Amino acid sequence: MSDSSAGHPKHQYHLVDPSPWPLLGSLSAGAMFYGVVLGMHGKGWWLAGVGLAFVLLTMFLWFRDIVKEATFQGHHTPIVQLGLRYGMTLFIASEVMFFVAFFWAFFASSIHHLEAPGGTWPPAGIVPFAAFHLPFLNTLILLLSGTTVTWAHHALLENDRRGLLAGLAITVALGLSFTTLQAIEYSHALFHFSGNIFGATFFLATGFHGFHVIVGTIFLAVCLYRAYLGHFKPDHHFGFEAAAWYWHFVDVVWIFLFVCVYWWGGSGAAITE
Repeated sequence: MSDSSAGHPKHQYHLVDPSPWPLLGSLSAGAMFYGVVLGMHGKGWWLAGVGLAFVLLTMFLWFRDIVKEATFQGHHTPIVQLGLRYGMTLFIASEVMFFVAFFWAFFASSIHHLEAPGGTWPPAGIVPFAAFHLPFLNTLILLLSGTTVTWAHHALLENDRRGLLAGLAITVALGLSFTTLQAIEYSHALFHFSGNIFGATFFLATGFHGFHVIVGTIFLAVCLYRAYLGHFKPDHHFGFEAAAWYWHFVDVVWIFLFVCVYWWGGSGAAITE
């Protein structure tokens, strides 16, 4: 269908070969999250660990195949890259809807408590985090990482390899710093995930964002390695561009989390009706 006399396709589209990675990735992610649910109910965390291991394996193998297609096989033509940009845009839009649901749950819970007689938010007995301690530091870290990944992108467009590597390395380091500080913050929480609506909505929203930070850091680390190998060119670097888009999305979501969840919804004195 796509063969020509020279053995090359007659069009600029990429007809993807059959791949096991979408199915394996779906099964692995399902097992991982089901294992998390089992772990929260005291049934052990082994299934979550196995699922996570297969998710990481799938990511590695899938990334490997896409790198081959883009860098060595020449399948990512301009029209294919345009389709990839549309796909990444739709993916980020679907992620936005995830967080809309979490914010909706948080605000619905807070308004429900404020409308109750004598109601407060956070609920009585909950001691929330102070917004301008670790959360504010993490906000500065993510905002700085947004500037460094932009620096790396502009360096790539100007064919500045040193600036590209430096910007990406700093961004990865900042992503790791954010995750470390959030883990420290969680270890000092004076409330739990279960047993209260504040904890449930707080950990669901911030934890899901933290998961995205980890994924984005891995994404950028892969880009850093590829940049070191010289895979990216000023006119051919969608893999890095997609990672930068994703990271900016993570930055913007955190700003909303900091303002709405940490500052308005939890810091300082309790909000009363």
